[in-house]
This record gives sequence, C-alpha cells and structure tokens, in this order.
Amino acid sequence: MTIVSPAPKPVSTSPRGTAPPPDARAWYVLAALCFVYVLNFLDRQLLSILAKPIQDDLGVSDGQLGLISGLYFALFYCFISIPVAWLADRTNRVRVLSIACALWSAATVACGLSATYPQLVLARMTVGVGEAGGVPPSYAIITDYFPPGRRGAALGLFNLGPPLGQALGVAFGASIAAAYSWRQAFLVLGMFGVAAALIVWLTIREPKRGRLDAPPVGATPAQPAEAPAQAKAGFIETVAMFFRRPALLLMALACGATQFVTYAVMNFTVLFLMREKGMSLQQVAVYYALLIGIGISIGMYASGRLVDRFSGRSKQAYALVPALGLAGAVPFFVGFVWAPGWQLALLLLIGPTILNYFFLSPAVTLVQEEVRPSQRVLSGALLLLVMNLIGLGFGPTYLGAASDHFRTAHPGNSLQLAFYTLVPFYFLAITLFLALARVLEGEANRTGDH
Repeated sequence: MTIVSPAPKPVSTSPRGTAPPPDARAWYVLAALCFVYVLNFLDRQLLSILAKPIQDDLGVSDGQLGLISGLYFALFYCFISIPVAWLADRTNRVRVLSIACALWSAATVACGLSATYPQLVLARMTVGVGEAGGVPPSYAIITDYFPPGRRGAALGLFNLGPPLGQALGVAFGASIAAAYSWRQAFLVLGMFGVAAALIVWLTIREPKRGRLDAPPVGATPAQPAEAPAQAKAGFIETVAMFFRRPALLLMALACGATQFVTYAVMNFTVLFLMREKGMSLQQVAVYYALLIGIGISIGMYASGRLVDRFSGRSKQAYALVPALGLAGAVPFFVGFVWAPGWQLALLLLIGPTILNYFFLSPAVTLVQEEVRPSQRVLSGALLLLVMNLIGLGFGPTYLGAASDHFRTAHPGNSLQLAFYTLVPFYFLAITLFLALARVLEGEANRTGDH
C-alpha cells in the first residue's frame, strides 16, 4: 500500500512564529487523528446517549449509570494512560495510538453484546483501557507536525473530536437504536473504529520529536536543539516536574473542576431532556446532535485561535480565556435547567455548549509548549489524569447519586434538582483559572517574557 504520509524531513528549529507553515502531510495527519478522536469520544459517549433504552433493558438506576460512565471508566482510563504515555514517549507513538484504537473499538462491540450490568461494566472498563492510549500520543504527534504559533489552532481543530464524536453518536447512535436496538449501535460503531485503527497504522509515519521547536537558550548552530529534544526523559523525572510546576498543576486542577461540570452534564443531558423535558429519541437524534456538534466545535476552535492570538502578548491568556468562558456560561446553564420545555431548554443550552469548552485547547497548548519534546506524551497524560479523574471520575458519579437522592421526595424532577447543584463547581473552576492567571503573570515577570 502507498504510504499517504511519508516520514517528515527534519526542519531547522526556529523561534516562535518563524517556522515554515504546515504542509499537506501535516494537515492529513491532523485530519486522520481528529477522525480517530471522533471515534474515541463517540464510543465513550454512546452509553450516555442510549441511557434510557439501556435502563429499560437492563434495569439500572441513575446512580449505576453514573458509576459506569464515570468512576468505573475513569479509574482505568486515567491510570492506564500513564504507563501507556511513558511507553509512547520512548517508542513509536503512531503504533501505540493504532493498537489503542483497535482495543477500545473491540471493547465497544463487547458493550453491545453485554446481557447484564456486570458484563457492561467490564466492557466499559476495557473501553477505558483502550482509550487511555488515544489522546496523549495524538497531542505529541500534532505538536511535532505544527510549529509554535500554529499549535493552538491545530490542537483546537483536533479538539473538535469530542463535539463531533458526541454529535455523530447522538445522530447515528440514537437513529440506529430507534430503528433497531441500542445493541446494534455499539456493534456498528465499534467496527468502524477497528477499520480506523488499520488506516492510522498504514498511512501515518512517526515524526521526529522536537523537530519544529525553537532552540534552547544558549544553543549554537554546531549544537542545535536536537540533542535535548531526543533525550529520553525519565518517568519519575517527568512526573515530578509536572506536579512541582504550579502552572501545570493549577491548569490540571482548573480543568478538572471544569470537567466535573461538563462530564456530569454530558452524561445526563439526553436522559434529562427525554425524561423531564419531553424529547423523543428521534428529536434527540436531530436537534441535540446539531447543537452539540456545532456548539462545542465553536468553543474548541475559537478558544484555540484566541490563545494563539493573545498568548504571544501575555501567557495569562491560557487562563483568562477559559475563566471568561465559564463566567459567561453560568446564566445560560441556570436557564437551561429551569426551562419548562425542551425547545427553550435547547435554546438556552447553546451558551454553555459553546462557553463550557473554552478550557481544553488552552490547557493542551500550554502543557505542550511548556515541557520538553521527550516529555510531551507523558505530560499530556498527566494533564488528562488529573482532569479526567476529577471530572470524568466524579462528575457523572456525583450527578447520578444526587438524582437518586432527590428522587424519593421529587420523583418527577430529580435530575433538574441535581443539575442545579453543579453551579458552585462553575465558580470553583473560575477561581482556579484566575489563580493560574496570577501564577503565569508572576512567571512572566520573573523571566521578562511578557
């Protein structure tokens, strides 16, 4: 087979903003990795999209759904990602990504074959194991195909994977489930993922680590940046570096608080709209799918462009862009939860759908820019470990438990009351991003990098 993306030639490293523009190979790689990310998130979100028919078939409660989509999944996804990322930093990142994609896709098929709740739990945990090897290697591969000054936009485009994955999951998953059954949706979409893994294996070549980075301070033409870029960073060294640096740790914690809200909302919105707002599965497949696909995509891409534009003037942009987005989302979120019917609820949901997702592109770009090339996969995995363990692990788990708690006294609107309790977590996330802005300002003042 003809290789679509030949191994890129080494490029002379250059200061921020002066590297050659990305070529056709880079754009193909970005498109292919974004497609894999779409499948990653699509497979991950199928459970929440098909929550009601799964509840009807297997007889599980909101709390059990929260555990299987939250804590059980996150424990495997987060902790397996660390050794996988360490391996990817030392070996071929494209191969690691391909194998991971094949594994989570096969596990998605197994979800569709599950006859009991314990079987579904086991299959979902295996999906988490596979997806642990998906995103961190992709971050690092993209960073080695796109130069500084272009990475925020590139990673913003890559981060369209979650909204597109969720939108396609809603559209196709709900449509297949409405026409056939929820099991068929898992089977069909899982098989697409296996095919995508093969495409990545055959058509993408591993880029040279750090080939587009600016040379370190003091480097000479006779001793360019390649030596530090190629040096293999130790596992303990990278972990210690990440958690010692206040900017990286605060970014991870702020993203975790944000994802506590976003994952809780994401995993229960379809059930909320159907059970308490009166939407049908067919209406969800059209209207909610369009809202998610367009809204989150705008938030991901716009925030990436904003940090590319403003981070050159001040690194505080990495923190202020997410903080302002979350502050603007709060009133719309409260209105969405309050709305008496699904039409008004969807209209008000546009605001949070866009603004809730102003955090991810700035977070990924900051981490990838701030660490050595040989530490990028593991550092990206550590970012995901903190934010997903907090957000994915506890957000859906908390919301499902809160809904079960309110159901005794308020059986008709238990999810509505549970959604209201997420508002304080918005303000926690905003506070953490503002603290990060102060840290970034202090670092800039010490180094003279304004």
